Amino acid sequence: MHALNPSTAAFAAVALLSALPGTQAAGLYTKSSPVLQVTAKNYDQLIAKSNHTSIVEFYAPWCGHCQNLKPAYEKAAKNLDGLAKVAAVNCDDDENKPLCGAMGVQGFPTLKTVRPQSTKNGKRGSGKPVVEDYQGPRTAKAIVDAVVDKINNHVRRVGDKDIDAFLADRNETAKALLFTEKGTTSALLRSLAIDFLDVISFAQVRNKESKANDMFGIETYPTLVLLPGGDKEGLVYEGEMKKDAMVKFLSQAGQPNPDPAPGKAKSEKKGGKKDKSTSKAAEPSSKSTSAPFSESTDVPPADSKPVVAEVAPPIPAITSDQKLINECLNRKSHTCVLAFVPSAHGEEAEKALASLSEIAFKHAHGQRHLFPFFEVHTENEGAASVYKSLELSKDVEIIAVNAKRGWWRHYAGDYSAESVESWIDAIRLSEGAKNKLPEGVIGEAVETAEEKPAETVEVKVEETVKVEAETEAESAATGAEAAPEATEHDEL
Repeated sequence: MHALNPSTAAFAAVALLSALPGTQAAGLYTKSSPVLQVTAKNYDQLIAKSNHTSIVEFYAPWCGHCQNLKPAYEKAAKNLDGLAKVAAVNCDDDENKPLCGAMGVQGFPTLKTVRPQSTKNGKRGSGKPVVEDYQGPRTAKAIVDAVVDKINNHVRRVGDKDIDAFLADRNETAKALLFTEKGTTSALLRSLAIDFLDVISFAQVRNKESKANDMFGIETYPTLVLLPGGDKEGLVYEGEMKKDAMVKFLSQAGQPNPDPAPGKAKSEKKGGKKDKSTSKAAEPSSKSTSAPFSESTDVPPADSKPVVAEVAPPIPAITSDQKLINECLNRKSHTCVLAFVPSAHGEEAEKALASLSEIAFKHAHGQRHLFPFFEVHTENEGAASVYKSLELSKDVEIIAVNAKRGWWRHYAGDYSAESVESWIDAIRLSEGAKNKLPEGVIGEAVETAEEKPAETVEVKVEETVKVEAETEAESAATGAEAAPEATEHDEL
C-alpha cells in the first residue's frame, strides 16, 4: 500500500472519500449478519457511548481486502456475541464519509478498537472512549484475542484477607462471587460485571482461599453465588455458564444496564422496566444535522459555516512511544497538534479533547486541509521526555510541532473551541513566533511490528475461547497463511 504522508492523511482522506461514487451505497454486510452496521448518525450512541468495548471496521464494498476479511470478521462477531461489539461502517456511503475522514481512515479495511474509559476505582469513566488502531492478523482468532484483551475489568479479586471487607455492606449492595480454580478473570465474567455495573459488585475467589470458600460451603468449581442484599438469602447458580442464563439469574438482584445508556429518560428506571437486550442497541431517536459531502472538492466561501454533525469522533490516541515518533517526532514529520492528557482524563482534559474533536470534524466536514490532532497520555515515557525537554508543567498541555522544520508552539489559552481554533488558525497562516525544537525530542522512525500476542482468550467462565478454525478456503481468503498481506489496505 502506498502510505499517505502522516501530516495530511487523516483529512486528505475526507476529500478522497467524497470523490468516490455511491450515495447510499449498498453495504458489504446483510441485515442478518452478526456484524453490527453503524452509520455516522448512530456511531456516537452505539459505539462511543457504549458500556462495552467495540471493534469497528471502516470499509468500502468494492474493496477486495474487505471482501476477503468478511468471513473472518463475521466469525469473530459470533464468538464475541454478548462480550463486545463487532461493528462496521460503510465509508462508500456519502453520509458516512465525514465520520470515516475524521477517524483518520486512510485505506480499506481500517480496524479500530473503541474502549470505554475506566477510572482508578473501577467505575466507568465519563469521558470519551479510548480509540486505538488494530494492526494484527486478519483472522477470527486474532481479532477475538485482541478485543477480549481490551474488555474492561470491574471484577475484584478477593481472598481470605479481604473477604470480610468485601461483604461488609452486603445488606445494602447486591454482590456476586465466582469461586473458581482459575487465576485469570474470564471475558464472560468481565462482561457480566459491565452489564451490572453499579447494580451488583462482582468478585472472583480462588479455590485456595480456604476461609472464603468455607464461609459459603463451596466444594465444586466454578460456583457462582449471588447475595441479593437486604434480608434476602444468598443464591447459588446451578445452570450452564452461558451469558443469557447467567444474566437472568443475576437479574433477581437488579436489572442490567441498558446499552447504550439512555441519554435523557432516566426517570424510566423508577418504573422498573428496562431493555433486556444486552447485545443489540436501539437506534437513537435524535436525527443528525450533518449534511452529506457534495461531489465537489471546492472550499466553501469564508463566510459560510459548514453544518457540523452532532457526532464529532474523538481524535486518535497515540498509545506507544514509537508511534509518537513515527507520526510526529521524526525528521520527516510535518505539523502535528498533540494534546497531552492523563489517561483518566478529567474535566480540563475532556474540554480540551472535545474542542480538538469539534475543530477536526468541522474542517473534515468542510473538506478543508488540516494537520492531524493526536491524544497522548502523560503517563507514557515518551510524553514524559517531551515534557522535560519542552519544560511543560500542567496536567493538560497542547502543542503544535513540526519535526521536519524543527519548530514547536505552545498553546496557553483556555480550552474553549473558539480559543483553540484561533490558535490553530494562526499556525495555518504561519502567524506568531515559533520555538526551536530541542534536538533530544526528535527520534528515528521505525516500522513497528505487531505488539506482543494477547493472552489466551476465555469466553466461558472456565473454558478457553474456541474460535472455529478457518477452513483452507477461508484461511486463504483472510490471509492467515500470508502474514505480509494480512494488514494490506486497498488504496483510496
